Amino acid sequence: MTGNRLGLETATLGGGCFWCLEAVCEQARGVEKVISGYAAGHTDNPTYEDICSGTTGHAEVVQITFDPQVISYRTLLEIFFTLHDPTTPNRQGNDRGTQYRSIILYHDENQKAVAHEVIREINDAGIWDAPVVTQLQPLEHFYPGEGYHQGYYRGHESQPYCQFVVAPKVVKFREKFSSLLKANA
Repeated sequence: MTGNRLGLETATLGGGCFWCLEAVCEQARGVEKVISGYAAGHTDNPTYEDICSGTTGHAEVVQITFDPQVISYRTLLEIFFTLHDPTTPNRQGNDRGTQYRSIILYHDENQKAVAHEVIREINDAGIWDAPVVTQLQPLEHFYPGEGYHQGYYRGHESQPYCQFVVAPKVVKFREKFSSLLKANA
């Protein structure tokens, strides 16, 4: 599986604004690092302004470095699917555009198989009124977002978007996955 130092692995996920996923994932035990960025498009080295134009093909994503001995890839996907609506193409709430699509960018065949299995289970369980439209494709390139996007929620909790969009997702994670919280979260 995707190699890093000390047996760490990497997952790349997009489910709307990357600030939401970053704020939640960095609180999960076993997650070593979360980087907000861009992937799955056709423009090299895109900027946030490029992404917002909707012409790059990129999605806002987070790249998560995690310890699979502490938190599994499957568990990360379960968190991911709890935090956004995977049935709305190119949209999460009021955030609209291809950059906000639901997407899993797998790093190897095992991640691909696990993602297929989780999506099938969600559809079979009828959790949503519509089928999951999350795109599943291999990661080709990941472009880290600008520095001001990294750790955004931690530094801007009082900002209206953070209060009304990000904070409810953090609360939902903390309630549903309380056993996964880092000690300092």
